[in-house]
Amino acid sequence: MKKKKGEYGYRDSMRRTRLLVTAVLAAGVLAQLLARFFTDSQAARNILTVMAILTVLPTANMASPLLASWRYRTPPENFYQKAKPYEASCRILYDLIVTTKEYVMPMDAIAVHPQGIYAFCTAARLDMAKAEKSLNALLASNRLELKVKLICEEKSFWRRLESLKPVDGAGDDGRVEYAVSLLKSFSM
Repeated sequence: MKKKKGEYGYRDSMRRTRLLVTAVLAAGVLAQLLARFFTDSQAARNILTVMAILTVLPTANMASPLLASWRYRTPPENFYQKAKPYEASCRILYDLIVTTKEYVMPMDAIAVHPQGIYAFCTAARLDMAKAEKSLNALLASNRLELKVKLICEEKSFWRRLESLKPVDGAGDDGRVEYAVSLLKSFSM
């Protein structure tokens, strides 16, 4: 079953899908190049060469995000079970790898609340202040006033989620859904 962006298990699901599609496309390129040697017609060889060259482009388009996200896996099941109760007080997105021009930020969970966006980022060598500033600028350029707070320690993230109050219907003016769709569009 295919996972959608923001669902738990998305990274591993996309990894398998991209790996399969990349392997099929790469096999197609090799088959086309191999078929060149089994034909005597120069026109057929030229057509097979052009077909192989054109097949390399979608192969590269599938392989580049796969390579960029190769080391980021879905967090353990107990992380998901611990985050699930907080879905009552905010909208939680799982397994996203949010990208800006400067940074690739693997986020195991992102809590979107009318008060702000709180993201548990697992990047080891990321300058959190600069990445946060970059992400906030990106959100502001898309007319979203909510600010992002990147959190790199799991205990701090859980404490922050515990402090969020449930939102009633009047408390949300559509910013949460807009923020969710923006974050999904910024992610691989």
